[in-house]
Amino acid sequence: MRVVVSDTSPIRYLVLIGEAGLLEKLYSRILIPPAVYAELQAQQTPETVRAWMQAAPAWVETIPAHRPHFEQLVSSALDSGERAAIALALEIKADLMLMDERAGVEAARRLGINVTGTLGVLARGAERGLIRLPTSLEKLLATNFRVHPEIVRRVLLDDANRS
Repeated sequence: MRVVVSDTSPIRYLVLIGEAGLLEKLYSRILIPPAVYAELQAQQTPETVRAWMQAAPAWVETIPAHRPHFEQLVSSALDSGERAAIALALEIKADLMLMDERAGVEAARRLGINVTGTLGVLARGAERGLIRLPTSLEKLLATNFRVHPEIVRRVLLDDANRS
Protein backbone atom coordinates (compact mmCIF):
# COMPACT_ATOMS: atom_id res chain seq x y z
CA MET A 1 0.00 0.00 0.00
CA ARG A 2 1.32 3.43 -0.95
CA VAL A 3 1.78 6.12 1.68
CA VAL A 4 0.15 9.31 0.36
CA VAL A 5 0.20 12.75 2.01
CA SER A 6 -2.06 15.52 0.75
CA ASP A 7 -1.97 19.27 0.90
CA THR A 8 -5.21 21.26 1.05
CA SER A 9 -6.03 22.02 -2.57
CA PRO A 10 -6.39 18.51 -4.06
CA ILE A 11 -8.86 17.51 -1.34
CA ARG A 12 -10.67 20.84 -1.60
CA TYR A 13 -11.15 20.69 -5.36
CA LEU A 14 -12.00 16.99 -5.51
CA VAL A 15 -14.69 17.55 -2.87
CA LEU A 16 -16.03 20.57 -4.78
CA ILE A 17 -16.43 18.56 -8.01
CA GLY A 18 -17.83 15.47 -6.28
CA GLU A 19 -14.78 13.27 -6.94
CA ALA A 20 -13.21 12.97 -3.46
CA GLY A 21 -13.94 9.23 -3.53
CA LEU A 22 -11.27 8.89 -6.21
CA LEU A 23 -8.66 9.35 -3.50
CA GLU A 24 -9.76 6.21 -1.69
CA LYS A 25 -10.12 4.23 -4.92
CA LEU A 26 -6.65 5.22 -6.11
CA TYR A 27 -4.67 5.36 -2.88
CA SER A 28 -6.75 3.63 -0.13
CA ARG A 29 -5.64 6.10 2.55
CA ILE A 30 -4.72 9.79 2.59
CA LEU A 31 -2.68 11.35 5.39
CA ILE A 32 -2.86 15.06 6.18
CA PRO A 33 -1.11 17.15 8.84
CA PRO A 34 -3.19 19.18 11.33
CA ALA A 35 -2.38 22.41 9.42
CA VAL A 36 -4.09 21.01 6.30
CA TYR A 37 -7.09 19.91 8.38
CA ALA A 38 -7.28 23.46 9.79
CA GLU A 39 -7.16 24.98 6.29
CA LEU A 40 -9.96 22.67 5.16
CA GLN A 41 -12.01 23.91 8.14
CA ALA A 42 -11.18 27.62 7.76
CA GLN A 43 -14.01 30.14 7.49
CA GLN A 44 -13.07 31.06 3.90
CA THR A 45 -13.20 27.41 2.82
CA PRO A 46 -16.40 26.55 0.91
CA GLU A 47 -19.11 25.15 3.19
CA THR A 48 -19.27 21.94 1.12
CA VAL A 49 -15.62 21.24 1.88
CA ARG A 50 -15.92 22.14 5.57
CA ALA A 51 -18.95 19.85 5.94
CA TRP A 52 -17.14 17.01 4.13
CA MET A 53 -14.13 17.37 6.45
CA GLN A 54 -16.27 17.46 9.58
CA ALA A 55 -17.56 14.02 8.61
CA ALA A 56 -14.38 12.94 6.81
CA PRO A 57 -14.27 9.29 5.83
CA ALA A 58 -11.99 6.95 7.78
CA TRP A 59 -9.52 6.80 4.88
CA VAL A 60 -8.54 10.46 5.54
CA GLU A 61 -6.28 10.49 8.56
CA THR A 62 -4.86 13.53 10.34
CA ILE A 63 -1.32 12.76 11.47
CA PRO A 64 0.85 15.24 13.39
CA ALA A 65 4.55 15.39 12.52
CA HIS A 66 6.73 14.14 15.35
CA ARG A 67 9.93 15.70 14.06
CA PRO A 68 9.25 19.41 13.56
CA HIS A 69 12.82 19.97 12.33
CA PHE A 70 11.71 18.67 8.93
CA GLU A 71 9.59 21.81 8.56
CA GLN A 72 12.79 23.89 8.81
CA LEU A 73 13.93 22.29 5.52
CA VAL A 74 10.94 23.83 3.75
CA SER A 75 10.82 27.41 2.47
CA SER A 76 9.10 29.85 4.79
CA ALA A 77 7.58 31.42 1.65
CA LEU A 78 5.07 28.55 1.54
CA ASP A 79 1.86 28.57 3.57
CA SER A 80 1.62 26.57 6.78
CA GLY A 81 -0.35 23.72 5.18
CA GLU A 82 2.18 23.27 2.39
CA ARG A 83 5.13 23.37 4.82
CA ALA A 84 3.46 20.90 7.19
CA ALA A 85 2.45 18.53 4.37
CA ILE A 86 5.98 18.50 2.95
CA ALA A 87 7.46 18.00 6.42
CA LEU A 88 5.07 15.10 7.10
CA ALA A 89 5.87 13.53 3.72
CA LEU A 90 9.59 13.73 4.51
CA GLU A 91 9.17 12.36 8.02
CA ILE A 92 7.09 9.33 7.06
CA LYS A 93 8.89 8.82 3.72
CA ALA A 94 5.67 9.14 1.73
CA ASP A 95 5.52 7.47 -1.66
CA LEU A 96 3.49 10.35 -3.07
CA MET A 97 2.37 13.85 -2.17
CA LEU A 98 -0.74 15.53 -3.56
CA MET A 99 -0.19 19.26 -4.06
CA ASP A 100 -1.13 21.87 -6.66
CA GLU A 101 0.70 25.10 -5.82
CA ARG A 102 3.73 25.46 -8.06
CA ALA A 103 6.13 26.78 -5.39
CA GLY A 104 5.17 23.96 -3.02
CA VAL A 105 5.50 21.33 -5.73
CA GLU A 106 8.95 22.63 -6.67
CA ALA A 107 10.04 22.68 -3.02
CA ALA A 108 8.80 19.12 -2.46
CA ARG A 109 10.51 17.83 -5.60
CA ARG A 110 13.80 19.50 -4.59
CA LEU A 111 13.56 17.48 -1.38
CA GLY A 112 13.04 14.25 -3.35
CA ILE A 113 9.29 13.88 -2.87
CA ASN A 114 7.20 12.43 -5.72
CA VAL A 115 4.33 14.88 -6.34
CA THR A 116 1.12 14.93 -8.36
CA GLY A 117 -1.76 17.38 -8.23
CA THR A 118 -5.50 17.46 -8.73
CA LEU A 119 -5.11 17.07 -12.50
CA GLY A 120 -2.85 14.06 -11.98
CA VAL A 121 -5.39 12.44 -9.68
CA LEU A 122 -8.16 13.01 -12.25
CA ALA A 123 -5.98 11.69 -15.09
CA ARG A 124 -5.14 8.56 -13.09
CA GLY A 125 -8.82 8.06 -12.27
CA ALA A 126 -9.63 8.31 -15.98
CA GLU A 127 -6.84 5.83 -16.87
CA ARG A 128 -8.42 3.34 -14.47
CA GLY A 129 -11.88 3.96 -15.93
CA LEU A 130 -13.22 5.48 -12.72
CA ILE A 131 -14.24 8.86 -14.21
CA ARG A 132 -14.77 10.60 -17.53
CA LEU A 133 -11.94 13.11 -17.62
CA PRO A 134 -13.61 15.75 -19.86
CA THR A 135 -16.62 15.90 -17.53
CA SER A 136 -14.51 16.12 -14.37
CA LEU A 137 -12.23 18.76 -15.91
CA GLU A 138 -15.24 20.83 -16.92
CA LYS A 139 -16.46 20.77 -13.31
CA LEU A 140 -12.97 21.61 -12.03
CA LEU A 141 -12.58 24.56 -14.39
CA ALA A 142 -15.95 25.90 -13.19
CA THR A 143 -14.38 26.39 -9.73
CA ASN A 144 -11.62 28.88 -8.96
CA PHE A 145 -8.96 26.26 -9.80
CA ARG A 146 -6.20 27.92 -11.81
CA VAL A 147 -4.29 26.09 -14.52
CA HIS A 148 -2.73 27.11 -17.81
CA PRO A 149 -5.02 26.19 -20.75
CA GLU A 150 -2.12 24.39 -22.48
CA ILE A 151 -1.86 21.96 -19.56
CA VAL A 152 -5.59 21.23 -19.78
CA ARG A 153 -5.27 20.68 -23.53
CA ARG A 154 -2.36 18.26 -23.01
CA VAL A 155 -4.18 16.29 -20.29
CA LEU A 156 -7.27 15.96 -22.49
CA LEU A 157 -5.15 14.94 -25.49
CA ASP A 158 -3.37 12.24 -23.46
CA ASP A 159 -6.76 11.00 -22.26
CA ALA A 160 -8.16 10.90 -25.81
CA ASN A 161 -5.09 8.99 -27.03
CA ARG A 162 -5.60 6.36 -24.30
CA SER A 163 -9.21 5.79 -25.25
